[in-house]
Amino acid sequence: MDTIGKGAMAAMQEYDYEFADFIYYTPGDLDKEGRIWPVRAGRCLAKPNYKVGPKRIECYSLHFVLEGKVRLQYEGMEVLLQKDDVFCLFPGRKYAYSILPSDSPLQMSWLAVDGDRAIPLLELAGLTRENPFCRKALTSRVKASAERVIHALANVQRWSPATALELQSLICALFAGLIPKTAPAQAAEFAGWIYEAMKYMELHASEGITVQQVADFAGVHRSYFTQVFTSQAGMPPMKYLQQIRMDKAKKLLMDTNASVTEIALSLGYPNLYSFTRAFKIYFKESPVTLRKTSD
Repeated sequence: MDTIGKGAMAAMQEYDYEFADFIYYTPGDLDKEGRIWPVRAGRCLAKPNYKVGPKRIECYSLHFVLEGKVRLQYEGMEVLLQKDDVFCLFPGRKYAYSILPSDSPLQMSWLAVDGDRAIPLLELAGLTRENPFCRKALTSRVKASAERVIHALANVQRWSPATALELQSLICALFAGLIPKTAPAQAAEFAGWIYEAMKYMELHASEGITVQQVADFAGVHRSYFTQVFTSQAGMPPMKYLQQIRMDKAKKLLMDTNASVTEIALSLGYPNLYSFTRAFKIYFKESPVTLRKTSD
């Protein structure tokens, strides 16, 4: 019972399936300039009937298995994880996890982050949508780094630039521990030009650019670009372009009074119909419905 610590244990609230400590953070502009920022964090001590999901989230949630065993289910797959394993929940993916019998009660801590820098860093750490876990990745260094981030978040009383910079450095230190020092040089090379391609896509997605144009910008054949981009980003380039447009569409719908037609044309769609159809497929509801429910 010493893994989480007596202080953290005392702060935990009792819930149906666990004792847990939930910590929330609202990022500022300086956090977002760093392109990866914390959203929430926490710790839990599972009860014998512990289970979460099935559900989906909108950020990247790193979970650190401190003690015990857990069953992770995702997209029709299932994996059994135990002490010192790490898994990540990816946005928009259905998942569930539950306790498994063990000599030690299940204890976990977690850190949820967001931002376009998350995917490349997770990829370098060996965590992808297709393979969202790493065994024995929770070294003493990673454990200490994760605890420092969670502790810092728990002690944020008011946002400040200094807070944002401190959290940014702690998150970078955490990923520095997760990323193997022996990562292939080729992977690092890919990350460089893929990252530049992603920046190009984010800048010009609203102009209706094509995958061929992005491949031309990267200076490689389209099929090769698609293969490497999918491996690095965890999704095909066309889907990434769609994600950028849909994220911008959602923000415009919620934060402005622009008409749906204005938003459609601003994001590079030829007409209202094609935008509405793409939006409904992506979000499972129409732009008008989403705007009404967010009011």
